[in-house]
Amino acid sequence: MDDIVKAALAKWPNVPHCYGWLGLDARGQWFMRDDRVQAAGPFAAAEGDTATPSKGSLLKHDKLIEFIHRNYAADETGQWFFQNGPQRVYVELEHTPYIWRLQPDGSVMAHTGASAGEVRQAWLDEHGHLYLQTALGIGLVHTSDMALAADAVESGRWAPDAVLAAQLPERHGYVQSPQRLKAASSPTR
Repeated sequence: MDDIVKAALAKWPNVPHCYGWLGLDARGQWFMRDDRVQAAGPFAAAEGDTATPSKGSLLKHDKLIEFIHRNYAADETGQWFFQNGPQRVYVELEHTPYIWRLQPDGSVMAHTGASAGEVRQAWLDEHGHLYLQTALGIGLVHTSDMALAADAVESGRWAPDAVLAAQLPERHGYVQSPQRLKAASSPTR
């Protein structure tokens, strides 16, 4: 976490959390979601949803994206967030907390630029998505890297097990939609 963020947290410790305003898609791209976009639909479809997903505006500012990457973490309940100064901005995940980029040398990098470390397990879901559990955590392999992933599977480095995509959040302790979780746990009036 950036020192400036730590200082802001110390100075303003009780700033309310923000939900629904930031999303991470399956390609490791960040989307800003204003009130209009949030009213149009969820960031990602959940099982049984009838609403059409509404991603928002793709973030393209390199320095902002780097700032998000340096201050991206999970809380004790598995909700991922970006610590924006004193405010915690919870992230809507299209799939997983990390999107893996496979490197020609066989290493795995997160969408944040961090090394994923050792690949510990692999899964293939009902949609053909490949997930890896690494020293860093759980993530989805970027679609552009599936040829390198196929090489890893064919060479025996990875042996994916079958998994249902809907099982992954509970199995790996992450929350895909902190906004939905908050809405479900908020008392209705």
